[in-house]
Amino acid sequence: MKWPASKSGYSREQFGKPWTDDVDGVEFGHNHCDTRDDILRRDLSDVVPPSGCAVTSGVLHDPYTGKLITFNRDEGTDVLVQIDHVVALLDAWQTGAQQWNLVKRTQLANDPLDLLAVDGKANRKKKASNVASWLPSNKDFRCEYVTRVVKVKAKYGLWMIQAEHDEASRVLTKCSSQALPSSGVPRSSGVLPSSGVLPSVGTRFPSSSATSQRP
Repeated sequence: MKWPASKSGYSREQFGKPWTDDVDGVEFGHNHCDTRDDILRRDLSDVVPPSGCAVTSGVLHDPYTGKLITFNRDEGTDVLVQIDHVVALLDAWQTGAQQWNLVKRTQLANDPLDLLAVDGKANRKKKASNVASWLPSNKDFRCEYVTRVVKVKAKYGLWMIQAEHDEASRVLTKCSSQALPSSGVPRSSGVLPSSGVLPSVGTRFPSSSATSQRP
């Protein structure tokens, strides 16, 4: 059983050079394009140019809000679209990643499984929240969002605190049209105290090889 670790020592630099292509074991790694452009090209529609690396313009159907957002570097609207780490890097740091080496942290930070192009305002509101404290306002996307969080945490052997575990279970139980991910949401190993309040202890997911699986 694990408590959330301290934020001490966390910085973005602990997860490698932002959007580096020099990463093994993830989709798009070593394709000579930076990770941000890879995700923009994957998630936007009407992308210009239609091939290559850098994305000049496109349209995002934002999964977090349901809004349509125009992305155009020349017009300055590219700032409206940000790339979100679904499992925030600070959350990852507090639930296992600070024990990793730089190579594995860089891998997580550039794994398309953990990345989505989203509305910048929604991303800023989310900050480093986990499932217990933030869900997309677009309720139609919540099943997919929570499923993705679970898959990322299962792939990298991160854990959930009790509150996140409970909220993830609640959301996925309501997802009648979507099957649970193969890893499932692990049962809490916490013990109910006499007060009936679940302790905020972490339940580690079964660790899997982050280099042997692809999103």
